Amino acid sequence: MKPSGRNISLTPYDDLFSTEAQRTGPPMEQIVQIPLAELHPFKDHPFRVVDDERMQETVESVREYGVLVPAIVRPQEGGGYEIVSGHRRKRACELAGLETMPVIVRDLDDDEAVIIMVDSNLQRENILPSERARAYRMKMAAIKHQGERHDLTSRQIGTKLRADEQVAADSGESARTVQRFVRLNSLVPQLMDMVDEKKVAMSPAYELSFLRPEEQTQLIETMETCQSTPSLSQAQRLKKQSQQGQLTIEVMESIMSEEKKPPLDRSFTSDPHVAALLPGLNTPEERGNEILLILKLWRQIEKYLPRSYDTEQKGRAVIGFLEKLQKKRQQAQQQSR
Repeated sequence: MKPSGRNISLTPYDDLFSTEAQRTGPPMEQIVQIPLAELHPFKDHPFRVVDDERMQETVESVREYGVLVPAIVRPQEGGGYEIVSGHRRKRACELAGLETMPVIVRDLDDDEAVIIMVDSNLQRENILPSERARAYRMKMAAIKHQGERHDLTSRQIGTKLRADEQVAADSGESARTVQRFVRLNSLVPQLMDMVDEKKVAMSPAYELSFLRPEEQTQLIETMETCQSTPSLSQAQRLKKQSQQGQLTIEVMESIMSEEKKPPLDRSFTSDPHVAALLPGLNTPEERGNEILLILKLWRQIEKYLPRSYDTEQKGRAVIGFLEKLQKKRQQAQQQSR
């Protein structure tokens, strides 16, 4: 058979397994192996890298399977690379005894790098309040620096979002929540640590952030003296006294020495079992007041019990006291008849 005069053009192998966008668009990013010694942490990285149980799990995974998701880095002026996303993976590689790590190198300006760094870390679980506070602040600043960028426009309504609204939309929080977290950056380090350790709740911490640094330091000493942390109501009054220029040591001690009333769930005081334990008290409010009285008596009695008593022994002592108190009440009622 005589060969045809036509030239046969074969489709390149790569084109058979790529899309039109991939063929005509910019070249795809390459994954490269970079020595760990050339990878440096992000400046002012707000997230802690801790050698905890989760890290050990990551180390074991890296030893068995390698790093499945490459880190994102950007070149540094003085050489080496700054990690944008992948600080925990780098630490896992170090603990696993590896010398290199797969990364994607991107040319990013400071604002772009901050936004990617924050967004990639906020997907983690168990983020401390202090980490979230610093991360939100950094991202808001980066968004403000970017100015009138098209990618900061709401796709739904086509209007530019405020920085806190954009951070909220990206993180699934409300703008108010973002603002409250950012405000925590005004806490002195020791108070911020107490928030991380759940010794001070978020709502009181937000109010305390309006105190001047020297007032916050004095408050920490007062908390130690009174062996108490501020409730929301106490924190609000401390804030008010500070704004009025009247927050003296004496005022702090007066507020922090107050006895807190524990909040009661009214559904609890309406429970028939609770009602049976408190005969003669017909309404949830009466039973709630009685429980508050019992709790107050408990705290007063507990001060005089031997320190060696365990919880059960303390409970028996209080029950004995309450039984005597109940007998006295009954005797008084009989005499009044």
